[in-house]
Amino acid sequence: MRKVILTGSDGFIGSSFKKTLSKTWDVVEVEKHNCWSFLLTFKDWSQVDFICHQGANSSTVDKDLFDIWKTNTEFSLNLFQLAIEHQIPVKYASSASVYGRTNDTMNPLNYYALSKLTIDYWVQDNIKYFKHIQGFRYFNVYGEGEEEKIARDQSSPISKFIHQAQTDGVIRVFENSKTFFRDFVCVDDLLDIMLDNTRESGIYDLGTSNPISFLAVANIVAKYYNAHVEYIPFPKHLEGKYQTYTKAKPEWGTYQFKTVEDYVKDSVD
Repeated sequence: MRKVILTGSDGFIGSSFKKTLSKTWDVVEVEKHNCWSFLLTFKDWSQVDFICHQGANSSTVDKDLFDIWKTNTEFSLNLFQLAIEHQIPVKYASSASVYGRTNDTMNPLNYYALSKLTIDYWVQDNIKYFKHIQGFRYFNVYGEGEEEKIARDQSSPISKFIHQAQTDGVIRVFENSKTFFRDFVCVDDLLDIMLDNTRESGIYDLGTSNPISFLAVANIVAKYYNAHVEYIPFPKHLEGKYQTYTKAKPEWGTYQFKTVEDYVKDSVD
């Protein structure tokens, strides 16, 4: 059976990859707690056909620069250098956070975004040395499997609002949420595109190119779960570090992305 290295296999997106890849691949799982020991002890590089790098410290408010550097930047650089040495194809997770308040220029607003941009720049500088590498700037990913992220208050607004509607029938949105737009992409679509495309090496936006407001999402969830929407103050710690509008470049032609409303409607059934 073909062997794939999957980092971040215990996370929301990583576990979705694990579920899909394990059907046809021998999955070597790498998690944060063992990532460095893996690099030091793993010997079967000649048996690896593909690296799927999803592991990261994904908190946009974490200020522990040392941990973010070690986890997101230094580990990725070491892993990618091994991919070059052994000529193993790579697909990896970047982030739309690199754009900050823009949609086409680099403007990272936090350490997480800066770590992702650092890797993207390094990949662009060294892309000719890889057998094949694709980076994907994920926009706001949502879908099944976000339970732990909900507990840490790091889930997508879609899953968070559904949880609130189910728990007490009240969906809480920030003031002015009608002016905050995001490009929401279902994790199922993300997997389809990443694992089944024939594009050349490069870094690509991965989103629907059809952003909708947080308030619109809240109203959709409220409609299907018979809940109501309340406003809460905008958090002080996010002031100046909040993306107010994200929209992926239309990279994927005629691909039919799942809409937020279709996802929410299906979640009720």
